[in-house]
Amino acid sequence: MNPDLAWAVWSGERQRRIEGVLEGVLPPESALPVALHRAMRYAVLGGGKRMRPLLAYAAGELTGADTAVVDGVAAAVELVHAYSLVHDDLPCMDDDALRRGKPTCHVAFGEATALLAGDTLQALAFGTLARAGMADPGAAVVLLAEASGAEGMAGGQAIDLDSVGMALDLPALETMHRMKTGALIRAAVSLGAACGAPLAADERAALDAYAGAAGLAFQVVDDVLDVEGCEATLGKTPGKDAAQGKPTFVSVLGLAAAKERAEALRVEAQAALAGFGRRGRRLAELADWIVLRRH
Repeated sequence: MNPDLAWAVWSGERQRRIEGVLEGVLPPESALPVALHRAMRYAVLGGGKRMRPLLAYAAGELTGADTAVVDGVAAAVELVHAYSLVHDDLPCMDDDALRRGKPTCHVAFGEATALLAGDTLQALAFGTLARAGMADPGAAVVLLAEASGAEGMAGGQAIDLDSVGMALDLPALETMHRMKTGALIRAAVSLGAACGAPLAADERAALDAYAGAAGLAFQVVDDVLDVEGCEATLGKTPGKDAAQGKPTFVSVLGLAAAKERAEALRVEAQAALAGFGRRGRRLAELADWIVLRRH
């Protein structure tokens, strides 16, 4: 089978699968409180690249995991991601009006309902993870909590807000994004792998190195696309970071060097998978997709 077609088939199947899982996890629109549940479903369903679930499924395949167990992990990580987008788009944060090609949650439902929708998606994520059927659900919940909190995503967002108008150097910028974007990506890989056979310490380290490089590459490419992309392709407002005076990989490195940095991170991610052989195929394909994507 054509390798490109094989990747397209695999990723398409997993994207459809996680959409169905999320549909089943989310409360129905008809249940009270209706407005809250409508906002939650609006924020989660029918859009997005589903990169974090794809990473969880790919890592699960590497360790021979039961896909039904990975379903819960993939859904939990995506719910945390969705809640973070709802909150990031609020006027008190990034004040965005467009997300995934449609009005942001607070534009569609009002700020108060959007805030509650994000809160509830976060709670739902941890409940979903606890019920996923993992061998050590407590450890899984702790891992996701750390990736989501002050040492990870939320902490990185706080640094991002504090950095508006500042000139960060490259190490500081990378630290911020390893927290804001990279921590949840690393969690998706670690949790997906933990659904299957245990890995040796060196294998876990290699997988974490892969996830760290892939996560940072994702942000570098996002910064490049924010400059080169258009609203119709991206599904969000381009050029917003520059307009708000936020430091980005493009503002720090320049456009050409940022592209070179993304490619170097792709090579780094691929190299980290070398010891896994064919078991790491899907993760390797994901690293390619992360860097070569156009939206």
